[in-house]
Amino acid sequence: MVVHTELEDDEIDRIFHALAAATRRDILRRTIEREQSVSMLARDYDMSFAAVQKHVAVLEAAGLVVKRAEGRERLVRADPHMIARARALLDRFEAMWRARVDRLDALLAEDDTHSTTSDEGD
Repeated sequence: MVVHTELEDDEIDRIFHALAAATRRDILRRTIEREQSVSMLARDYDMSFAAVQKHVAVLEAAGLVVKRAEGRERLVRADPHMIARARALLDRFEAMWRARVDRLDALLAEDDTHSTTSDEGD
């Protein structure tokens, strides 16, 4: 079953790639709480400033964060619209799997009913 969404396949690939790394998930969480400069983000990681910039660039390419210039600093904030779109996709996947589990439960219950009826006839 194909899950239809307003996101294109390449957008979905970028989102899942961006969220695959713990550092990027943490950057996203921090920028949901409040806008932060890249240098402020970089202080909390045991990696180079350039490595943090690359993580931010992956998040930005996925549309999960927006970066803007303010003087010499680059400020990063999460994009709630794209996060909502990604969540809608995951909600559709969840609904699909819940429907499959419900169908399986119904089939198993039906099989149990048939087994009980067969056992009573013996």
